[in-house]
Amino acid sequence: MPRDVTLLWALRSPCAFACPHCYFGTIEEHKDDPPEQAGVLSHLARTDLPANVLTDFARTLADSPVERVIIAGGEPLDWPAALEVISLIKAGGCQVVVATNGVPLTRPHVAERLVALGVDGVSVSLDSADPETNDQMRPSRSGRFGYHDVLEGIGALLQARGARPAPRVGIYTVVTRSRPQEITDVARLAASLGVDYYVPQPISLAADHQLFHPMCHTPGDVADVGEYLDLLYSAPQGLALPDPSYVQRFIAAISTHDGGHVPDCFGGARLFFIQPDGSVWDCPSDRRIAAQVTHARGLRHTIEDGDARTLFATRPTCTDCSLFSRDCVNMWPLVLDMPRLLNPGPGR
Repeated sequence: MPRDVTLLWALRSPCAFACPHCYFGTIEEHKDDPPEQAGVLSHLARTDLPANVLTDFARTLADSPVERVIIAGGEPLDWPAALEVISLIKAGGCQVVVATNGVPLTRPHVAERLVALGVDGVSVSLDSADPETNDQMRPSRSGRFGYHDVLEGIGALLQARGARPAPRVGIYTVVTRSRPQEITDVARLAASLGVDYYVPQPISLAADHQLFHPMCHTPGDVADVGEYLDLLYSAPQGLALPDPSYVQRFIAAISTHDGGHVPDCFGGARLFFIQPDGSVWDCPSDRRIAAQVTHARGLRHTIEDGDARTLFATRPTCTDCSLFSRDCVNMWPLVLDMPRLLNPGPGR
């Protein structure tokens, strides 16, 4: 059985940060009105699966079609059992990339354990090279953590790695319409820190989100964004970047909010999304999840009592998808570009 499936696995819901643009929403908006719809995420951990269910599923990844697991959250590394889950995934012969806000890496045992487990990549979220701007976009819920802790965490992981080839360390940046310069500013910062790869992403918010108009790009922003993307690719400063075709995908996404097709879409064929309650979806895109909920008529796949060797054994080939959104752009690096980002060799 070929191993060509990528899982984006959100292990847990909670996070110490309160990013207003988070795809989990915010605790403040959900405290009084928790979402009940299938597929809608929340930082409230009411339905998160217990650790034993997650470890049981992780043990089934060996000899399954799963090639790569992106561990995400909430913040996965704030949950001690995450390291056991990661250990089991690696034992199953899968690549592991951890997506983190970076603060847990300041705890020495976390960085050292990720290195010892042979984790392949660690992607750290940082949305601005300016400390104040970053901490406005990614505020700590307690007020105790921020930009400087994230940089400290990156440094701690690089130090723990030493001369080893892994884990590769990267920075992901959410690009908003008011600050296209972050595309190159964060790249310069990443290079100065010794980071290996870098992915700028277009912000993706629903049209009724309160931050949609101030943060989301319009067609009028294309020229500015394109200029900074061209500058990034003309001078990557030693950073591994997504394939140059990513520039066209980024520009196409911000040229229109919705509409259009995704030819040869790998959602549900080579990419799946697992939520903290164990639900399995074809793709993390909220539009794709909503369509899947409608067509499933209440039925859903779950990893609870599930086996990866059978859950992903029967899959369609990639097809054209009519549910394009800016979420789609953020999926390409996870599937198509991750080998490039994790490759430490020349010509990266």
